[in-house]
Amino acid sequence: MAYLDFTSGSVELLGYHDHLVNRITVNSAGTKAASAASDYTIYLWDLSTHRCERVLLGHYDDVEDFAFVDDHTGVSVSRDWRILVWNLDTGAITRVIEGHEKDVLAVVYHDGKIYTSGDDMTLRVWDLQSGQLMKMWGPFEHETDSCAIDAMHSRAVLGCDDGVIRLFDIDSGVMEAQIPAHASGIKKVAVSPANGDILSAAYDQKIKVWDAKDLSLKVEPERQLATWERSFNWSPDGAKLLAGTFDGTALVWDATSGHCLREIGHRESGNICLNDVSATAAGDIVTVSDDGLIRLGRLTPQESRWTAQVEPVSGRVLANAVTLADEEGRVISGAHDQKLHLFQKRDGMLVNEIETPLDEGPINEIRVARHRGYEGQCFVACYSGAIVRVDPQGHVVGQLRLHEGAVKALRLHPTRQIGVSCSADGALLSWSFEGQLLYQFPGHMAIVDDVDIDPSGQFITSVSRDFTVKVYHLDSGQQLQSFATGHRSPKGVCFLETHTVIVTNYWGALIRVDLERGDILTRQIAENGISAVCRCGDDLVAVSYDGAAYLVRPNDLSVLNTLRGMTQRLVPSGMIPAPADLAAAV
Repeated sequence: MAYLDFTSGSVELLGYHDHLVNRITVNSAGTKAASAASDYTIYLWDLSTHRCERVLLGHYDDVEDFAFVDDHTGVSVSRDWRILVWNLDTGAITRVIEGHEKDVLAVVYHDGKIYTSGDDMTLRVWDLQSGQLMKMWGPFEHETDSCAIDAMHSRAVLGCDDGVIRLFDIDSGVMEAQIPAHASGIKKVAVSPANGDILSAAYDQKIKVWDAKDLSLKVEPERQLATWERSFNWSPDGAKLLAGTFDGTALVWDATSGHCLREIGHRESGNICLNDVSATAAGDIVTVSDDGLIRLGRLTPQESRWTAQVEPVSGRVLANAVTLADEEGRVISGAHDQKLHLFQKRDGMLVNEIETPLDEGPINEIRVARHRGYEGQCFVACYSGAIVRVDPQGHVVGQLRLHEGAVKALRLHPTRQIGVSCSADGALLSWSFEGQLLYQFPGHMAIVDDVDIDPSGQFITSVSRDFTVKVYHLDSGQQLQSFATGHRSPKGVCFLETHTVIVTNYWGALIRVDLERGDILTRQIAENGISAVCRCGDDLVAVSYDGAAYLVRPNDLSVLNTLRGMTQRLVPSGMIPAPADLAAAV
């Protein structure tokens, strides 16, 4: 958490959550702020003293949004599917509202009513005093990640994953209009306090402002590569647009002209939060991160060093996916701006880049086939729900549209022309390389984050936001085993060998599951979530949002060596009261 002064350009570090902060909300008087985070907490901040005055505890999954009703009452929503109403003076939960059928991602308050939307594809209206459901729009055909209220025109504004803004009369309930605003999922809508103009930001990397009167496109602000689509808002007077970036800075635009006026904060080269890793048996690794750079390194028990870093030709954009096809001498990465980057690996450097726009939303996973007839083809998991096949020359040669939600991960069978994939709608599927659906693997009740195929090709394993790791027989679709991972969301999964599975979580731990004996070993190795894990010879490599790659001994999960790109929490969080003080405040 930081306090930025737009007049002086100064930045003051206030303190830290234990995980990603998803939303900052300020009360109407500008005296208090709330930060909602993936550490399941909400911090309340006194903006006159710049101190954390209370921690709200009660959610058991990521807190995605918060709204002030007044200085004494607040409302939060979470991936635990619940809405909580809080007494901000005591920290007590005064009401639990249930009814959403999936993760709740957005909340606004207006005139005694709570408006919420999320992954169950609905916009719902609740009475604050009774908690009763008063109205529901939807379910629509796509997720509804963001909502806002235009009080001047008495309408609700809903940002949807099909790129459409939907407007509803909050009195009659009638849908007033649909704006085909974006080519990809809308992650933020906000209404100007001055005139009701609508700001929208989406995964097509575009920011747009829509006229409140005729709903025409009014201005398209200048694009900045590091912007986070969920972190946008208006200034209190409606004259400026504000945004946070993956580089840890804030941007300011003129709302009328769309010109970017300034960037506040120290950029340097961005945040090296590592998002994916691929490795060889000899200890060569490649990573991608929030700063958009592809890094090559060496990580063995005796060696730990970065050997090269490469910026894609189109610039630094957050990247989530990378794979090292060492036999072919290639590295392929995928970025948040929907582009695939194919490199030749030569003399320890990445050269001869081919850039392929896929226009299917952010890229989440890449795997390279070595199967006859598909040699060198990339299978790319995309936010749109598509799996895109790309040949070694960067040409799109096919698309598999089997999922209804964002494809989070995929794996290819070691010998057969079969793949498995998982998605945000909870689906886990197997398919032929030509796109024939083979099996649906039931059992998960929430987003499935990762999947792997065991080295023998007989079994698959998956992890989900339902806090379980499951094992299935690939050819029959039968679920063989299921293990609870505790109430700390798992992130990645990897077969060590046929009878052992390694799970990562968002809190920096590795979990080793012995499938024969049912034994589970958990070890904390990182200071933040572990984004990915893969085999590296006889060992494992795990990368973390804390900026480090860890070489891990599989039998006891001890760390053999570390390769660090950055160190988080450079400054002690002295602005936050000591834990004993926080407990007293709660």
